[in-house]
Amino acid sequence: MITRRRATAAWAALVAGAFAVGGLLHARGVLRIDHLPPLHALARLPTAALLPAAAFAVVAVPVLPRLTAHLPMRAALAAAFAASLAWTVLLAVSGEGLAWPFTHPQEYLAGLGAVGGDPLGWLAHFTRDLPAYPTHVRGHPPLPVLVLWALAAVGLPGPFWAAVLVVVTGCSATVAIGLAVWRVAGEEAARRALPYLALSPAAVWIATTMDAFFAGVAAWGTALLVLGAQSRAGRVALGLGAGLALGALPYLSYGLVPYLLVPFVAAVAVGVPRAAVAACLAGMAAVSALFAAGGFWWPAGVLATHAEWAADPGADRPYLYFLAANLAVLALVTGPATAAGLVAPGRAGERILPLAALAAVLALDVSGVTRGEVERIWLPYALWIAAAGGRTGGDRRLLAAQAVLGLLLQGFVRSPW
Repeated sequence: MITRRRATAAWAALVAGAFAVGGLLHARGVLRIDHLPPLHALARLPTAALLPAAAFAVVAVPVLPRLTAHLPMRAALAAAFAASLAWTVLLAVSGEGLAWPFTHPQEYLAGLGAVGGDPLGWLAHFTRDLPAYPTHVRGHPPLPVLVLWALAAVGLPGPFWAAVLVVVTGCSATVAIGLAVWRVAGEEAARRALPYLALSPAAVWIATTMDAFFAGVAAWGTALLVLGAQSRAGRVALGLGAGLALGALPYLSYGLVPYLLVPFVAAVAVGVPRAAVAACLAGMAAVSALFAAGGFWWPAGVLATHAEWAADPGADRPYLYFLAANLAVLALVTGPATAAGLVAPGRAGERILPLAALAAVLALDVSGVTRGEVERIWLPYALWIAAAGGRTGGDRRLLAAQAVLGLLLQGFVRSPW
């Protein structure tokens, strides 16, 4: 039997080994575009600007578990969301700022000029014009750009409002995952998981990468589907909402297709009724039909994006190194408490959703299309896996380790996201 101590030791060995081998490969010129492998980032030294985040962690580590354990469940969810939001923002403002990543010329906002006032015309020619777009636009389906275009269209343009949308949606995944765990594994399991979700090291990349928005949409799609099993009157509406959110995932990122294993497992675990399942499938089909009607054919988008990826310098990254290094990055994003929680004894229902997300990550990793830069790509999966931290029995040392890791990553790593 693997003990928690052995699991955390294996966690540390995986991370240390990935940095050691990555440093050697970088020194030999094998990894040309990664300067801090396995992370796509640069090293830096922390500054005093990190002190507010550290002070928040000192208070949150002992206080948040008490709040989530004793408050009414709705209030516990709200407290976890507030803590997640504060933790994420304080980490972000200690560095380059909350909105800085969206100002990069290869980010999604840089592609809005091509959309102009004709989003349908842009969508119809998206695949054809793909080589002319910024890097992040070329690497994804069209929906992220359309989301930011819609945000600007309602009077909220620019990097700041994009950052607000991403951070709030990404942090709201704490609530959605908490609700799903509550329904699948019970209220006590959800209460224990909430602090680990709120203080996850993933917060470093929730602020600010568009993948945090993907994580929020994915989490709410799953939560709505699970809630459809509990509401007799609203099961069709909840199922439809789940279908629209889950159906949007392949149009937000091609790498989110394996994520659909998570809602499938959750639906089986709680026995979602046929009416909710049918409504969910109808919602998913409606999203695909709308994009097809608008002129975007998903398989064609996959092929065009793969061609762009094959011509990118990142395609030359060594497969075998990143097969392991990607998992080391997942370990960093989820933290040591997650490793301990995954092997902790307890009810199988508490482990089923993190394991489903982990299986989806493994499938994507083995495929070889995610070679590096996965600290953001793993976010929609990592938050579900991080919920396993709640299985450690409320060990405050492990929760503190999660917060310390977040501070170290923010302080010593300068990420472009």
